[in-house]
Amino acid sequence: MIRTLPNSPAYTLGFKFYVILYFSFLFAPLLVTCILAFNDSQFPALPWKGFTLDWFFANEPDRVGIFHDQINLTSIWVSARVAFFVTILSTLVGTCGAFLFEQEEFRFKQALYFLMITPLVIPGVILGISILIFSNTLGVFFEESLGLDVRLFGPGFWLVVLGQFSFISTLVTLIVSARLKKFDRTLEEAALNLGANRFEVIWHITLKFLSPAIISGAAIAFLMSFENFNTTLFLVGPEATLPINLYLQVRDGSTPVINAISFLLIVCTSTVAVINLTLSRKQR
Repeated sequence: MIRTLPNSPAYTLGFKFYVILYFSFLFAPLLVTCILAFNDSQFPALPWKGFTLDWFFANEPDRVGIFHDQINLTSIWVSARVAFFVTILSTLVGTCGAFLFEQEEFRFKQALYFLMITPLVIPGVILGISILIFSNTLGVFFEESLGLDVRLFGPGFWLVVLGQFSFISTLVTLIVSARLKKFDRTLEEAALNLGANRFEVIWHITLKFLSPAIISGAAIAFLMSFENFNTTLFLVGPEATLPINLYLQVRDGSTPVINAISFLLIVCTSTVAVINLTLSRKQR
């Protein structure tokens, strides 16, 4: 499509129809979920039976809202803790990885770069199974050879953190690398000529330039970790994350409290996205 050329009415109508259909497909399920979070029904589906806030605040034998549901609140807290540590590790390692692949030259660079992005193209189920088998093998080795019971190698909180970190850090690396490609290296040379040391150059110039990408990478890492299901399913221990807990509830039958949780997550993630976009624009 050449924007400077006039378009026929049929093309304009078709384009508008496509845009409406596309965004309806994306957001209609989310909108329905948000509406059903306020449905006065015992089932998380239609028909509509009236407006209620019970699925948020109720604390009755037959109705327990999300703010009184200890199982779901605990799973939310577990997901937040996992996402926090995954974000910290992924941001640090991902930023260092961006420096490694964009500002350094070494042997087998392309091969190592290919290995770095491999976790992104491997299905999450395969990745989770592989990490679980590898960790169990190490655990058996340490137990049989050294008599040590290393809990890190068993399904649990820290194995979930390491499993998610293994592929989310790659995504952060790609985000920061895209920003680093646009960096003008002469700014660092000028700062060095003016008497700054290497640490001051990186801290005051390079990282300041990369801060929008680092913040964006951290935000995406947190959201991806919080909602991850495929990999986490094979690594989780007795402390279930929110996606695992919701899966179990949907499988066994649940109340519209699931819709209430989804509504809160949609609001929170949208708020984080808007804040991240606003900060990025201000820094630019």
